[in-house]
Amino acid sequence: MGIVGTIIIGFFVGLVARFIKPDDDKMGLLFTTSVGIVGAFVGRFLGQAIGIYGVNEPAGFVGAVIGAVLVLALLKITNNRRIIH
Repeated sequence: MGIVGTIIIGFFVGLVARFIKPDDDKMGLLFTTSVGIVGAFVGRFLGQAIGIYGVNEPAGFVGAVIGAVLVLALLKITNNRRIIH
């Protein structure tokens, strides 16, 4: 799959992840696609660490969605922190 295919799949993964973890995030299409693509990498890394995926094997759709939901949760945690002086 080429770069265009990865972007398209990343967009759909980002949409599904945002549907699973609804929030009052003000995200556009570009950020949603970015979350999906990063989620695919996170899903691949975690799948390889657990032993689900091989070394040169990409993450499946479900693994990418799980990774994207984790990325969204991390973004939510880091954006809600406030520095108190």
